Amino acid sequence: MSSPLFSPLTVGPFTLPNRIAVAPMCQYSADDGSANDWHLQHWMSLAMSGAGMITIEATGVERRGRITHGCLGLYSDDNEAALARGLAAARRVAPKGTRLGIQLGHAGRKASTQRPWEGGGTLGTDEDPWETVAPSALAFTPGWHVPTALDEAGIERVTEAFVSAAKRAARIGLDFIELHGAHGYLIHQFLSPLSNKRTDKWGGSLENRARFGLDIARAVKAALPDSMLMGVRMSVTDWVEGGFNPDEAVEVARAFKAAGAGYVCASSGGGDPNAKIPVGPGYQVPLADRIRKDVGIATRAVGLIDDPMFAEKILADGKADIIALARAFLADPRWPWRAASTLGGPIQAVPQYARSVSFINHWAPPLAKEKVPA
Repeated sequence: MSSPLFSPLTVGPFTLPNRIAVAPMCQYSADDGSANDWHLQHWMSLAMSGAGMITIEATGVERRGRITHGCLGLYSDDNEAALARGLAAARRVAPKGTRLGIQLGHAGRKASTQRPWEGGGTLGTDEDPWETVAPSALAFTPGWHVPTALDEAGIERVTEAFVSAAKRAARIGLDFIELHGAHGYLIHQFLSPLSNKRTDKWGGSLENRARFGLDIARAVKAALPDSMLMGVRMSVTDWVEGGFNPDEAVEVARAFKAAGAGYVCASSGGGDPNAKIPVGPGYQVPLADRIRKDVGIATRAVGLIDDPMFAEKILADGKADIIALARAFLADPRWPWRAASTLGGPIQAVPQYARSVSFINHWAPPLAKEKVPA
């Protein structure tokens, strides 16, 4: 029987060669938003992995939308040129059919912070901080910058920034765009009643809270060629009483689908630092399962999934269509090779590395013996 993980999947305008996706991972290493040699090697490594879907890290659509000074951006000609260089290098080593995309987002009130290895807190006055924006003038947590509540002109400017970045992504030949509507960043900030206290058309009811993200989705979709896929990453739950919840997420996911989204990456949390999240292997799979079944859209499961047998089971049980991994790829950039050896899928090694396949086959079998979560 063929492996579900290594079976093709048609999503929107193209077919993925397998169900393995690289989830977007911030590298905090850009120069004023521009990719550099770090990104060149990182993206080439991911491209060589054989994953069918590779999502470049969270990328700010404007300078103030970056999380840190080191975050990737797509708001200038320099950003675009640097990203094009890295993408071309990744394409040269990627197996045929690999799809590369970018996650476009805006950090909102969670912007202007230190890199994780610098402490991760809000930037001090001597660290070149910048003004943050949000739906409401509420700090993410005590001691952080109090953001400026976006007015109509500000909302229009951010929407235009998403569209401009999407056009740049199309120009350099990326295959898909993922809108970042998760983890407490700006689109999620509008969605969640924890961070959105507005009383105008952008707040209050679910329809109003969803308006910002859906307007962006429609505008981005209209700006893309038919050959490009648009998806969205959502925090399906805030894990906080009174916060954004799975019932609301289903309604919003339906609206994103109607706006042209071809898939949902079902994540969670990030909007409240005090949320009690039951973190563990596959802890977000039920969220993907709910979105998939209730919305009828291709769905990515993500969250501490690192065992190929577990990934296979999620797909075989019909709980998701794609498995997205992040930290597992940082730990093992050849994870798909090991999964292929374990599950009987194809190992797509570049010729220069082909002689390593015997080692992969030797190392992989013990993975099949690991305990698979129920």
